[in-house]
Amino acid sequence: MRAEPLKRVLDASLATIDAACATFSPQLTPREIGRVASIAAGIAKVSGLPGVGFEEVLKFPGDIEGIAFNVDEDEIGVVLLGDYWQLQAGDPVERCGHVVDVPVGERLLGRIIDPTGRPLDRQGDLLTGVRLPVEQPAPHIMDRAAVTVPLQTGIKVIDALIPIGRGQRELILGDRQTGKTAIALDTILNQHDKNVLCVYCAIGQRASGVAKVIATLREKGALAYTVVVVTEGNDPPGLAYIAPYAATSIAEYFMAQGRDVLVVYDDLTHHARAYRELSLLLRRPPGREAFPGDIFYIHSRLLERATHLNPSLGGGSLTALPIIETEAQDISAYIPTNLISITDGQIYLSPALFELGVLPAVDVGKSVSRVGGKAQRAAYRAVAGDLKLAYSQFEELENFSRFGARLDETTRLKLVHGLRIRACLKQQELSPLAVPIQMSVLLALTAGLLDRVPLAQMAEAELAICAAAVKIPDELVAQLDSDDALSAADRALITDIAKQALLDFLPEQEEKR
Repeated sequence: MRAEPLKRVLDASLATIDAACATFSPQLTPREIGRVASIAAGIAKVSGLPGVGFEEVLKFPGDIEGIAFNVDEDEIGVVLLGDYWQLQAGDPVERCGHVVDVPVGERLLGRIIDPTGRPLDRQGDLLTGVRLPVEQPAPHIMDRAAVTVPLQTGIKVIDALIPIGRGQRELILGDRQTGKTAIALDTILNQHDKNVLCVYCAIGQRASGVAKVIATLREKGALAYTVVVVTEGNDPPGLAYIAPYAATSIAEYFMAQGRDVLVVYDDLTHHARAYRELSLLLRRPPGREAFPGDIFYIHSRLLERATHLNPSLGGGSLTALPIIETEAQDISAYIPTNLISITDGQIYLSPALFELGVLPAVDVGKSVSRVGGKAQRAAYRAVAGDLKLAYSQFEELENFSRFGARLDETTRLKLVHGLRIRACLKQQELSPLAVPIQMSVLLALTAGLLDRVPLAQMAEAELAICAAAVKIPDELVAQLDSDDALSAADRALITDIAKQALLDFLPEQEEKR
C-alpha cells in the first residue's frame, strides 16, 4: 500500500530532473585574469589585463580591491584599497567590470563607515540596496540655483560677519590646533532642528581624534542625522584618496531628494598628501612641492559638486566645509591657494588670537564670504555692516595705540567699543547659539549698551542677555528667522530686553540715572 505512492513520487522527481537536464545549456562567461607584477606601499603593478578601463575595480586574493589608475599598454598601476601585506608577485587579479562605488540611503544615518561602505561601528551590515559611484560629474550650470538661504553655524562671528549659505563652499584654514575641527563640529551640532543632514569625512586623522568627534556627536544627539566616513592615519593611501568623493556621493543622494546636506572634509591636506604619495609611487611626473600636475583638478572636481539645485530638480543643496592645515600661517602656500581659488570664501583661524584666548580664533580681516549678505537674514544684515566696520577700525587703532600716542576722546571710545566687540565674539566650544540669542547680543553691542559694562564682566553680561532672550515674543522670533527686515519698533523691543538684563552690570552712578 505504501510502496505505490513512494514510487509515484520518485518517478515524478526523476522526470522533473530529466526535463531540467534536457533544457539546460551551459553558459560560458569570459573572465579576464591578470597577474601581479610587483607590490609597493599602497600600489600594485598588474599585467595581463588588456581590456581594463580607467578607475575600474580589480579584485585581488583575500577580497582586497584596487582601482586601475595608470592604464598603460603593457602594465596597469593599481591603487590598493585594503591591507596589502599578504599580496605578492604572481597573485591572480580579476576584473570586476564596474567603478568603485559606495552604499547610500537613509540607513546610513547614524552609522560609521569606511569609504568603501564597510561598517566600522559593530552595528551590523548596511542593509541598503542602492550604491552610487564615488566619482560623479558636477551638476551643470543651468541646473543650479542662487544661494540665498543661510546655513546657521550657531557661531556669532561667522553668522554675523562671514555668513555661509546652503550650497556654498567655505574653506576653513589655519595652523594645527587652532580650532578648525571645532568650528565644523559646532556647525553640525547646530543643525539638529534645521532639517539639514550632515556627512563628516575624516581623512587620515588620528584614531583618538576621530573617536573624540564621534563621542561628541553621539553625546549631543547629532549622530542621528549624521553619516561619518572614516580613514585613519594607518590606512592605505588609496582609502584616504577616495574618502571625500565617497562622502560627497552619500551627500548627493540626499540632495537629489530635495534635502539640504552639509559635508565636512577634515582635512584636504591629508588628501593631497595621499594623492601625492600615490602619484610618486606610480611614477607620475612631479610638479611644484612634488605634487602632481592635476592636484588642482582633483580638488576642483570634488568641490564643484557642492551646489544648490534648481526647484525643478528638487531644490536640494549640498554645502561643503573643506578644512586645510597651514604651516607657520602661510596661506600663500600651494594647496591653500588652490583651495582658496576654488571655494566661495574662507574662514582663517589665527594662532595669535588663539594664544590670546580669543576663541573661536577667527581673523575677521583675512576671512571672507563671497556669497555674503545674499545668504544672510535681513535682521543680520541690518547690524553686520556696522559691526564689521567698527571692528576693522578698532584693529587699526589698537595697533596704532601701542606706540603710546595720546588719544582723543573719540578714538578712546572706538577702542572701548572694539574691545567689547572682541569680547562678544568669543564663544564657548560646543555651544552654538540660536538666532534670537545672537540677535539680542548683536543689537545690544551695536546700540552701545555693552560699552558701559566693565570688561571683566563681559562674559557674565552676555550670559544675562542670552537668558533674557526667552522674553522675545514668538512672532518676533519667527520674523528673525525669515527674510523680513526688522522694524524700528521690533529693534527697540529687543534692545529694551537686553537693557533690562544689563542693569546689574552697570556702574552705580549709571544705574541711578
